[in-house]
Amino acid sequence: MKVLLAGGGTAGHINPALAIASIIKEHHPDTEFLFVGTPNGMEARLIPQAGYNYASMEVAGFQRSFSFENIKRNFQAVKYLATASSKAKKIINDFKPDIAIGTGGYVSGPVIKQCAKMGVATAIHEQNAFPGVTNKLLAKEVDKVMLTVKEALEYFDKNVNYKVTGLPVRKEITAKSRLEARAELGFDNELCILSFGGSLGAGCINETMVDVIGWHSSNNLKINHIHGYGKMGKETVPDALEDKNIPLKSKRLRVTEYINDMDTCLAAADIVICRSGASTLAELEAAGRASILIPSPIVTGNHQYHNAMVLSNAGAAIVIEQKNVTSEVMIDKIKELYENREKLAQMSENAAKLAVKDTDERIYSVIRELMKR
Repeated sequence: MKVLLAGGGTAGHINPALAIASIIKEHHPDTEFLFVGTPNGMEARLIPQAGYNYASMEVAGFQRSFSFENIKRNFQAVKYLATASSKAKKIINDFKPDIAIGTGGYVSGPVIKQCAKMGVATAIHEQNAFPGVTNKLLAKEVDKVMLTVKEALEYFDKNVNYKVTGLPVRKEITAKSRLEARAELGFDNELCILSFGGSLGAGCINETMVDVIGWHSSNNLKINHIHGYGKMGKETVPDALEDKNIPLKSKRLRVTEYINDMDTCLAAADIVICRSGASTLAELEAAGRASILIPSPIVTGNHQYHNAMVLSNAGAAIVIEQKNVTSEVMIDKIKELYENREKLAQMSENAAKLAVKDTDERIYSVIRELMKR
């Protein structure tokens, strides 16, 4: 069997594609894969690193805001669009896939559309509660639409052939117990906060966490805290904590640029403070962790806000829009959960209820449908 996967631009599109490939390989070890992405996106590095064949084609989205730079970008996007179908057709004719799956990003549009046009069995996977433009268009063309959450269905055509599959989550996320993780980190069994803004970091999270750490440290509260400040915080967070006479590492505190043991840290945590990308939320649900979510306001379609509200509406998370984030607001929310452990436990339980436990099986059931075609 030959399977073509198309997607890229962000890790949120790349990781699901890799996970889907792993699910297929588990059932059909002899499957031949071809990933299609852009030549300069992170997929061009990550996919070959994972050991898969890779084909690239130039494609870009249109910029909506008016500026000289964006006008130039839009001219380039038109140029790419004019040749996209023929380039996609050549890739498809050379590889001759039996199945094609798109996971989002501009590059998946012309590739999956051309596959559908040429009679290849096709599907897409939508990670977010608010679908991307490419997947909304492709949903009308493909045989099956896989959704992480049912709430996304509101934005698709009512006749779309869909299946809620959830989002694949690394098995390491649920491998350790809370006690095992805390022993590994050297923490006791008191409340544990995990906060981060991704590998780049997030300014509003870093700024508020410096004050939060200062608050629980100066009041000698029994709170363990892990914070990853990312690349953006490298020049500010260590100095800000030093000004408060707070070390980066102590009995109850670990502050680092990157969190390289996220599975352990998530297992240890009671409260997670972070952005609301689809992969992160799927891991919170799998681990059953309460969260305070600050959606990024600069993502396409404000999709992180829609993602976060799925957890909020289920009583699994507190959502604070970035424009409303202050140290005082954050401390009040943490203090409420610190003093009300029953509410914290209920939020954790509600998060666990949202988890799709059989995502791999659901995705493979879609693959079987495509194979029958």
